[in-house]
Amino acid sequence: MSFLIGADPELFLVHNQKFISSIGLIGGSKEMPLPIGEGCSIQEDNVAVEFNIPPCQNAEAFQKSIEYTLKHLEDKIKDFELKFSPVASAVFDSDQLDNPMAQQFGCEPDFNAWSGRRNPRPKADNKSLRSAGGHVHVGAPELNKRDLIKAMDLFLGVPSIKLDPDTKRRELYGKAGCYRPKSYGVEYRTLSNFWIWDKKLIDWVYHQTSKAVQFVKDGHKLSDEDGDLIQSCINTNNLDLYQQLTEKYQGAF
Repeated sequence: MSFLIGADPELFLVHNQKFISSIGLIGGSKEMPLPIGEGCSIQEDNVAVEFNIPPCQNAEAFQKSIEYTLKHLEDKIKDFELKFSPVASAVFDSDQLDNPMAQQFGCEPDFNAWSGRRNPRPKADNKSLRSAGGHVHVGAPELNKRDLIKAMDLFLGVPSIKLDPDTKRRELYGKAGCYRPKSYGVEYRTLSNFWIWDKKLIDWVYHQTSKAVQFVKDGHKLSDEDGDLIQSCINTNNLDLYQQLTEKYQGAF
């Protein structure tokens, strides 16, 4: 099947185990991302670094774009004696949060594919908690957007609870069915950035997305009962429900 895949992951910077804000270090913004070649760009997003890759037609191009951007950023942050942190959630010291940009959350609304409603703005008990997403963009405009996101929850969101060690990010972002509709298709916002650090997981994201696209193209629909199981599994990191869904949808994960 034909579809395009892109991503706009976020990541954190550290210096001697202290999380460091990206503000004023990386350049670029939501309104004006900074181009770095090969169709890729970077930007400051709250205290995190965000990068954008171009729409890719296959797994190889998807892999190369992510590796290219990470290498560019790695070279850039060496000047500041910084490194990447692979975590998907982090508590920042107050001195890293005193810029107004560090208090901006959810600049654009996103939605819940299961309920059809707009998601509330993120709000955590710990005001210093920040999270890093690994959003996946899918170019398949002919497909029903909500059906595709539900399928992505099955093929990506459910198995991610076994692959992603982070459990704090969902206090802010990443609930089941979280997406933004796009003219070209969808932006799936449930995954954290756990997958961008490993070539096998980057490949896994591509092929699981391909399975979700094919699932919808073949006319499959998830029942309300399975939808409830999928949402509970993702939102509560429920391994028992993961096992139940694995047994029902053999080969999905």
